[in-house]
Amino acid sequence: MGALHQGHLSLVKTALAMNKLVVVSIFVNPTQFNNPNDLNKYPRTLEKDIQLLETLSKESIVVYAPTIEDVYGPNVRVDCFDFNGLELEMEGRSRPGHFNGVGTIVKRLFEIVCPDFAYFGEKDFQQLQIIKKMVAITKLPVTIIGCPIERESNGLAMSSRNSRLSAVEINASALIYKTLQVVKKNFNSESTQNISKWVATQYSAHPLFELDYFHISEVESLAPIQQKNPYQTYRAFIAVFVRDVRLIDNIDLN
Repeated sequence: MGALHQGHLSLVKTALAMNKLVVVSIFVNPTQFNNPNDLNKYPRTLEKDIQLLETLSKESIVVYAPTIEDVYGPNVRVDCFDFNGLELEMEGRSRPGHFNGVGTIVKRLFEIVCPDFAYFGEKDFQQLQIIKKMVAITKLPVTIIGCPIERESNGLAMSSRNSRLSAVEINASALIYKTLQVVKKNFNSESTQNISKWVATQYSAHPLFELDYFHISEVESLAPIQQKNPYQTYRAFIAVFVRDVRLIDNIDLN
């Protein structure tokens, strides 16, 4: 959705290493914002985005920056998908209908661009799983590739929303990744209940942060962990408010 940073560029670099031509879509999609204020405040920096992409390649990258009418025609519509419950966890609980908006726009972009491969960052891990599910449902001929999270020097996951933070807030937000690192370290030795309680205490009295959620979930279904199973793969997910800026992050646990 634009406001490109090194995290986005890492996806483009991976794509360039595997393909002769890379299409970068830049489109602030109205159907995945529950809060109109959030949509209005979302940074739009197309000229700067193009300049950043040109530092990687001037020949092998196509920028597709459509208007809303280009994508949706005269009537903006949202498709409804059966994501088998993936859309009801975490982000879906506080942003109802959000993932139908995500599925709609990604499906539409795939239909327009017809890519062989599509690259998405693991920072939005739930979105990554949703998109894989959408492709399976629609049988679109595209392979989805997840790419590792790119981080600031203090560990904060790179995000376009970081541009709305002050220097003090960015420095303090290192706590988010530090929290996840401690969770990973203690996952095998502590109960998930104790881990969740400890995470809550890190933010309960913090002057800058409000914890939206913390979950440990099974990777494929994203269902919250009930009992540790050595044959299952888990990730920890967190969402934190800094003022009205919502930051998300996650980490693999085993």
